[in-house]
This record gives sequence, C-alpha cells and structure tokens, in this order.
Amino acid sequence: MATPHNGAEKGAIAKTVLMPGDPLRAKFVAETYLENPVCFNTVRGMLGFTGTWKGRRISVMGSGMGMPSIGIYSYELFHFYDVDRIIRIGTAGGLADDVQLRDVIVAVGSCTDSRYAAQFRLPGTFAPLASFRLARLAVEKAEQLGFPVKAGSVLSSDLFYGDDDTALPSWKKMGVLAVEMESAALYMNAARAGKEALCLLTVSDCPLRGESLPAEERQTGFTRMMEIALELAE
Repeated sequence: MATPHNGAEKGAIAKTVLMPGDPLRAKFVAETYLENPVCFNTVRGMLGFTGTWKGRRISVMGSGMGMPSIGIYSYELFHFYDVDRIIRIGTAGGLADDVQLRDVIVAVGSCTDSRYAAQFRLPGTFAPLASFRLARLAVEKAEQLGFPVKAGSVLSSDLFYGDDDTALPSWKKMGVLAVEMESAALYMNAARAGKEALCLLTVSDCPLRGESLPAEERQTGFTRMMEIALELAE
C-alpha cells in the first residue's frame, strides 16, 4: 500500500518507528542496532528500515527537515501504515544555561512559532505534548542505563535562519531548554490520530554561546539517545 512518499507495502513497517531527520542517520541506526534490517522505502531518498532489536520488531525512517516534512511522513505512518508510536530522535540547539553539548533532552512539551495547528480550526491555542507514558518511560530507561537526561519544553521552529536576534533569548527566558524544527507537528499529528509520540533530542549546538559539534558526530555520535529510544520499542 504505497503512498506518494512511502513505497512500503502493508505490514512492512513496525508498530514503533524511530524517526531521525536525516535518512542517513536512519540507515546508521538500522545497520548498527537492528538485526536483519530490511529497507522498505527509498522514495525521495527518505530511507526506511525494519528489523528486530532484542527480539522486538522496530522500524526506523527519516523525516526530513521541518514541520511540513515530518507532518507528511508521520501522518502517513499513523493513518496508512497502522503505526502506533513514533519516537523522534533528533538534534537540537541548546538554549538554557544548564544545557550543554551532547546532553539528551526529553521534550515533554513543544512550543512553536508555526501555524501548523491552524488546520485543526481550534477555538484557542493548542499545547503540543508528548505521550506522558513514553516520556516517563524514557526518563526511567535513561536512569536504568545511567544516562543523565533533562526533561521539559522545547521550541519547534519554522526558522533555521531567523531575522530576529531577540527570538531565541525570549524563548530561553520562558524556560525553554532547546530549539529544533519537528516535534510540534509530530505531537499534533499524534494527538489528532489518537496515537503516541515522543521527541528525544541530543544537543548538537548552543547557538547563544556559539558552540557546535562537527557534522559527522551529528550523524553517528548520538548513541545514548538512540539506546534510550530503542528501549521504548514495543
């Protein structure tokens, strides 16, 4: 049952999907962690794989960059492929003073400057939230693995290159931990579909301090976040 953006057949995708932005990171996760991974999608280069981990069937697929892109892929996974939960594993720019490079963040809530929610015609402002069950499990699994994590709100922005230099400091003063570009749309799609979603993030740069990790480490170096996400598979 192919869609315009996914060539997978019905049943080729597991109930749990890990979703990095970069399709090459999806390939890395599949080849590094999954047993007998099978590629189910190559449409538009957005690679997707299904395999097993500790006997559990799990899929991993890229989402692309930004809310429009993850909005398409997560919608199709939830509505056309019977996926029950999507766990985004992505990078973020740290904003809070106590957030450092390589920190893992559990995005409990997602603030946004996007109008993605306008399509739902709600009589107010929607607050995109993670699945509480998955967020709690992620913190518990991290503690069991001995990995420190921070949990709180993030900013899901439509802008990577913004023209307002006051924007990120303004979000920071409201306690926002980090900025990324996909979680709000994922959380809204999950809410509308009655499914579960969680965003786990590794801090790849701290834009207010001018700190960043090299591109190669962004693609392959976030093993703690990946291992926490894999533990959430059902």
